[in-house]
Amino acid sequence: MNMDPFARLPEECISTILSLTSPMDATRFSIVSHRFKSASDSDNVWERFLPPDYQQIISTSASPVSYATKKDLYFTLCHSSILLHEGNTSVSLDKRYGKKCYMLGARELLLSWGGCWSWTSHPQSRFSEVAKLKCPGWIHVRGKMKTHMLSSNTAYAAYLVFHLAERLSGLQSSRTVIRFVDPQMENSMIKTVEGTEKLESEGTGKIAQMRGDGWMEIEMGNFYSREEDNREVEAWLIDINNPGGKSGLIIEGIEFRPV
Repeated sequence: MNMDPFARLPEECISTILSLTSPMDATRFSIVSHRFKSASDSDNVWERFLPPDYQQIISTSASPVSYATKKDLYFTLCHSSILLHEGNTSVSLDKRYGKKCYMLGARELLLSWGGCWSWTSHPQSRFSEVAKLKCPGWIHVRGKMKTHMLSSNTAYAAYLVFHLAERLSGLQSSRTVIRFVDPQMENSMIKTVEGTEKLESEGTGKIAQMRGDGWMEIEMGNFYSREEDNREVEAWLIDINNPGGKSGLIIEGIEFRPV
């Protein structure tokens, strides 16, 4: 007697069940049997794991996105980011749940004291240009992200992605801020999501970490993206306390990713 409760289920039913799990669960089920592998590899399963707007995302890619199946597309977006529009913004997927990760390249950021920054290529950057602080000056870096572009009902954090030149000075007092912008009120911030934190300070927990792509990152703050949200969230790096002694910062961008 066959005690397998799935033995008589059509493959389409198994696919529907698997689509209600997670990408990692579907991958694990694929090793159970040939029927499970066939069901777990189906486009019906992996289309559900892709973001609802995935077709719009790949249609705005700066270069063609090739894939044979929806599973191929999912893992392509997990393992490598794609550049959008003019190549100054990138998007990828979180491998665990398929949530969207966006990075605003340096060209998409507002950099005050523009004359103190130079634009250069970097061999480890996904973007054609990065920003390098070339002379002492105040630091004021701001990135804006529309919340409707992010995955809904998801906790996010913003990260400054950077390199340090051989000689670095004057960044110890820099602070980071995350806040929402009210589009109805000019120049007003309606909510500070996380209190300002120093870029480098004992006891804050804000310690720069090495990334797998060779860059460094530091968490700037976190927030929650709700389904009904249609606002802008801003991430700021600010330091006006010591304008005479800063140099050595190379910025690739600001990344918004699920936590």
